[in-house]
Amino acid sequence: MLNVKELELINGLVSKMTLEDIKMTNERMNLQRSFLGNQVKRSLTIGDTVSFNGRKGLTEGEVVKIAIKNVVVKVGMQRWNVPASMLSKVA
Repeated sequence: MLNVKELELINGLVSKMTLEDIKMTNERMNLQRSFLGNQVKRSLTIGDTVSFNGRKGLTEGEVVKIAIKNVVVKVGMQRWNVPASMLSKVA
């Protein structure tokens, strides 16, 4: 997690960016999001309890399937396709 000074530095740099700089930064952010999602996905197994911030707030459920792009999470009687980057493993 970044500290306050690092976030302030980033905000200052973003305010000076050109459109081309923003495009390049966006591509890098997407790569990082994919990397973190894959990292979470590798740590999960079927039956694990996970949490995610859904439409109804923080939700906990059980991993039913780990697909290429999403993880299927069973919450009560419903199943949700959740991007792995949105999941946190519950201890």
